[in-house]
Amino acid sequence: MKKGHRIGYVRVSTLDQNTERQLEGIKLDKVFTDKASGRDTKRPQLAAALEYVREGDTLIVHSLDRLARNVEDLRRIVRELNERRVSVEFVRNHLMFSGGADPTARLMLTMLGAFAEFERELIRERQREGIAIAKAKGVYKGRKKALGPQEANELVAQAHAGIPKADLARAYGISRETVYQYLRKS
Repeated sequence: MKKGHRIGYVRVSTLDQNTERQLEGIKLDKVFTDKASGRDTKRPQLAAALEYVREGDTLIVHSLDRLARNVEDLRRIVRELNERRVSVEFVRNHLMFSGGADPTARLMLTMLGAFAEFERELIRERQREGIAIAKAKGVYKGRKKALGPQEANELVAQAHAGIPKADLARAYGISRETVYQYLRKS
């Protein structure tokens, strides 16, 4: 196998998370970064990284949960890369998968992926419980509205006047989906 490039893949959950610390201090030839939830199936930079890597390259990821949404996804991505003779390295987990028929490596990948998936589910469950407790106490108010009542009325009026939703989203600094939510409520 030829000596390849070291390609980094970084995924952060929100726009304010720091992307630098995931692969800090690791020499990489190229980095692909997605800013999306682990549940999100739209990870364009992961798709670009998977398309970019070539035989002999190593895809370097901070941890198992940064690469895949669940165990099946994790196993599929690693298997497909290994079949193309691309290694996958998980920095935090100190794991490298280079292919071959190593049943122990496949078992480790499956077990660690299952633990990561289980941990994410526990976190979501605790979050739901915390919200339910806060609602019962009357202290949970939900997310702050993107627009005040006057701005929301203006937005709806402008949308009904024919101004494109994308233009409204840009003008108010919100997503198009949020524009549609305001329109549905009116």
